[in-house]
Amino acid sequence: MLSRLVRQILQATVYDVAIETPLDAAPRISQKLNNNIRFKREDLQPVFSFKLRGAYNRISQLPKSQLERGVITASAGNHAQGVALSGQKLGIRAIIVMPKTTPDIKVQAVKRLGGEVVLHGDSFDVANKYAIACAEEQGMTFIPPYDDELVMAGQGTIANEILRQWRDVDYVFVAVGGGGLIAGVAAYLGDVAPHVKVIPVEYDESACLKAAFDANERVILPSVGLFADGTAVAQIGEKTFQVIQLQKSDNSGPIVERDVVLVNTDEICAAIKDTFDENRSIVEPSGAMALAGIKKYVAEHGLENKNIVSIVCGANMNFDRLRYIAERTELGERKEAIYAVTIPEEKGSFLNFCRTLQGRNITEFNYRVDENENAQVFVGISLKAGEKERHEIYDLLKSKYDVDDLSDDEVAKLHIRYLVGGHANIENERLFRVEFPERPGALLTFLERLGPTHNITLFHYRNHGAAEGRVLVGLDAEDAKQNPDGLIETLENISYPYVEITDNLGYRRFLK
Repeated sequence: MLSRLVRQILQATVYDVAIETPLDAAPRISQKLNNNIRFKREDLQPVFSFKLRGAYNRISQLPKSQLERGVITASAGNHAQGVALSGQKLGIRAIIVMPKTTPDIKVQAVKRLGGEVVLHGDSFDVANKYAIACAEEQGMTFIPPYDDELVMAGQGTIANEILRQWRDVDYVFVAVGGGGLIAGVAAYLGDVAPHVKVIPVEYDESACLKAAFDANERVILPSVGLFADGTAVAQIGEKTFQVIQLQKSDNSGPIVERDVVLVNTDEICAAIKDTFDENRSIVEPSGAMALAGIKKYVAEHGLENKNIVSIVCGANMNFDRLRYIAERTELGERKEAIYAVTIPEEKGSFLNFCRTLQGRNITEFNYRVDENENAQVFVGISLKAGEKERHEIYDLLKSKYDVDDLSDDEVAKLHIRYLVGGHANIENERLFRVEFPERPGALLTFLERLGPTHNITLFHYRNHGAAEGRVLVGLDAEDAKQNPDGLIETLENISYPYVEITDNLGYRRFLK
């Protein structure tokens, strides 16, 4: 299979529409990491993503009879634009089924490229099943976003370019969703340059490849985070996983390293800023994942003076998301830490608190008196020395106050910092994080399905310009005394992803 896929890569037709993207030096990040880093600039493709390669390679090799009937696919983003542009280039009908939650910027981009957009369902899975059904009914050809040999071969042309542009590559880092990109790249490198290590990088809320490696088989994740929406896939592709597990041509090991690097939201946001600082381009979260993975891998493995490629796989992002990314970047770069501190409610307490910090810059200070004549403080502090200084500050505060470090608490970063206002003391309150589809009517749907049975005691939501809205909701579970499972049954029936977090530290400190 490996040699066949390499032949398909060499015979790929991608350059009818795609360009050979540059492999740009990244001197700033190289100096910072003490390694030679280069960016493979797939964000410069006509559709601002590598997906065009695989889509066109698959469609252009269809027989004339199938081309005449047209093609159809399901996608919430970059694959959709690749199929639309391919259809335009070949003069055929191209239908793209997109979830109703798809950001308008991506819908309009597909329409501008001549694609026929059909909005269906609230998730990719629903849209995908609908597209497959339509293909059968209308006699059209379904174009998979990743789980197809010709799609993988199209993506694999990136590896061919990398070796021609830089012969001395040691590592290539690749963001992973369904696996089409890493399978194509690894197949070529594993056969032609088996000395090159291919390192997979996944968002920690949609790590389907790591789950498959751990189980030694494909598994379906119960839920996926949508911040890095370009790689938000619940199950690695069947064919891609077969390729990923293959051995290199010299039998020195698997073509893809099993050491999957998991990166979180803050680390991705920091990598978006790093990319901007390097070349003034703004990439989407999935487009920055490889660089986020490089930073983490280099630190954990002590790499020095290695030649490393980061595949910048896409740059399709709503402008509205930048405010959220800017907020989270400080935490991702460890330029800010946040703490919950209890200080005595007395004159001079704030002054004494600042003196304890020994002149460090306070970036945020939320203060609320509690019923015990103390004050609960939510404080952000600027860091100059990263993780080391964060722990030093914690030790300083711990010597005088009751303190908790909330820098890694997702609920604190998303919600608590905007809600500090005092304790409600509701005995039966239970706290949940609920994920809404970001579209008109989502909140009304939630409230209608919740019904009048449960009283809402807390509610916080901010629009982040993403496909999903994350909501913090408190519910009075008084009725649960008679029916302990009633509240959970109600939430299950609403069908929005949720998780109970009643024991969250920030909630207990500031709101419970």
